[in-house]
Amino acid sequence: MKLSLALLASAFAASSAFSPAATTVSISRSSTSLNASRNRDKVASRSKWAESRGYGTVAEAAAEAAATGLMTNDDGLEYVRLANEAGDTSDIYLFGGVVTSYKVGGQEFIAVRPDAKMDGSKPISGGLSHCWPQFGPGEIQQHGFARNVNWTVKSMTDTTVELEMAPSDYTKEMWDKEFLCTFTVALEDDKLSTKMFVENKGEESFDFQAALHSYFTVSALDNFSIAGSFAGKEFLNKMVGEGEMQTEDREEITISEEYDRVYMGVNDPVLKDTGSGKSLTVMNTAGYEDTVLWNPYGDEGMGYNNFVCVESVKFDPVTLEGGSTWTGDMALKAGDL
Repeated sequence: MKLSLALLASAFAASSAFSPAATTVSISRSSTSLNASRNRDKVASRSKWAESRGYGTVAEAAAEAAATGLMTNDDGLEYVRLANEAGDTSDIYLFGGVVTSYKVGGQEFIAVRPDAKMDGSKPISGGLSHCWPQFGPGEIQQHGFARNVNWTVKSMTDTTVELEMAPSDYTKEMWDKEFLCTFTVALEDDKLSTKMFVENKGEESFDFQAALHSYFTVSALDNFSIAGSFAGKEFLNKMVGEGEMQTEDREEITISEEYDRVYMGVNDPVLKDTGSGKSLTVMNTAGYEDTVLWNPYGDEGMGYNNFVCVESVKFDPVTLEGGSTWTGDMALKAGDL
């Protein structure tokens, strides 16, 4: 499972593609059905209140937007919507366990590509996509399997959801390890918090990598920059030859060409968008030590000018002993410039 920078450089051409076919596992719906029923009652109550005060369909639409619980998109995929008292929302798909939306004051901060498939036929190209137990190419399929299996809802409230991924026949065919992954998303008053919790349920150790292949919205690349502790840090530039180690001399990163760069030891990026007047701080407080920047500059089909991937990564493999655990904590905090 162990990957070196040299190995990643040699296989850089495929490292950001989303190609494996989707595979699903069973989902437990006993508690989520009850939540959905309660959610419908909540929306009806809000709508009735609005009508009694003469607010009409506008208020009904607002009540629907603030609805929470288990929902289904037009293509049949299930997702959980969270909402807080301020009206901020977040959507988390069971397929891939991927967060596809985080809205603060109506402003969307998480991007999904226009060419994304939202029907389960392939991993969702966008959101906070899991790369586990492998990042990039390696012994198993590209970016592992966590992003193209259904996760199970373990628990949820209006503002939190806990998803679980356990071994299946599909995962065991490529990676026969005794693991349990729990992914928790919490929509707090001032931020969106995520926790990836990995348990080794067996007696033998195993190695893994972990990443959130995070897509963030951009009004336009000309308006966008990324601050952080980049200056003086070495990075692997996978767009040069077969991959070349270089040293960053900028305090803030701007993108005017195709990007695929691994910044080791940088985990404090702050996204700045003068077009929207907003900032987004990526707070990696445990587990994720590195940052990958990716953008398919010039690819109109992918919508290159309206997103940048700023990925939270644990690049060096983690060796997890039997009975041990690992935690990756990442939170998003929106602000004004």
